[in-house]
Amino acid sequence: MALPFCAQAEQRFALVIHGGAGTLTREAITPELDAQIRAALNQSLDAGAAVLADGGTSLDAVVASVKVLEDSPHFNAGKGAVFTHEGRNELDASIMDGATRQAGAVAGLRTVRNPIDLARAVMEKSPHVMLIGEGAEQFAKERGIAQVEPEYFRTEHRWRQLQDVLERESTQASLPPSTYFGTVGAVALDSDRRLAAATSTGGMVNKRWGRVGDAPIIGAGTYADTNCGVSATGWGEFFIRLSVAYDICARMKYGQQSLAEAADAAVMTEVTVLGGDGGVIAMDAQGAIRMPFSTRGMYRGWIGVDGSRGVAIFADEDDPDGRIAP
Repeated sequence: MALPFCAQAEQRFALVIHGGAGTLTREAITPELDAQIRAALNQSLDAGAAVLADGGTSLDAVVASVKVLEDSPHFNAGKGAVFTHEGRNELDASIMDGATRQAGAVAGLRTVRNPIDLARAVMEKSPHVMLIGEGAEQFAKERGIAQVEPEYFRTEHRWRQLQDVLERESTQASLPPSTYFGTVGAVALDSDRRLAAATSTGGMVNKRWGRVGDAPIIGAGTYADTNCGVSATGWGEFFIRLSVAYDICARMKYGQQSLAEAADAAVMTEVTVLGGDGGVIAMDAQGAIRMPFSTRGMYRGWIGVDGSRGVAIFADEDDPDGRIAP
């Protein structure tokens, strides 16, 4: 079990990240790609931990961690975003400060390099919670948020992925639902015991009609309060319908469930019963971490309040303290 928050005087923070859940198998990932993905997860942990170790806020830490994943071509967010049916990249993100319950979200972006930066700007620099599309990008321009040409987000891997899905669609061949999704996220606890959560995504491969999933929806893909922080990944329609991120925190607050009980029930029971799949990363105010997922794998990494650290990809990888519940 993770040690109590005060057990380690030299380290008073915790961090957990994810890079998406899905149909991840060792056969589908080469040793070289495996190493690159794990390196990126470690870089994300390093970025967030550097903020926290220097006494920075959980809000700064989750932004730092998520930006590393957004800048990597290996995850479905930012640079590695999937393509829509029309061959575009449309990005979503959200962030929430557990101490204040302030939140910001953006959806349908096409030119913002790091959507999580804009989500934070919406939270801190606007009277709103969510901005979308052209209006959000105009706000980014006014606030000096870095923007790029749409071509920046194009990767050949994601383009081929879209073509494969379109071909299968034309022949009515099916793929497992988790093939289509991917997200990145982070939850952090800082030295002042403040929680924050952030999530960013390119959405669903082959999505149409301006589809938006759970990642930018506060309470569905992202939620944080004073006792709980959650970032989700998976089949967004189900996470929206069940308000999964909020449900986990509500189970703890009103039902007196532990973090493990709440997270496992929301992901492994509620989402599964409705026919969805995916996972979450969750943390409580003592720095306990839980990472349940119902898919074959989930890119994930953690730094515990006890100093433990690790990254993992597949369902049969476990950290020593049993925080993972595949």
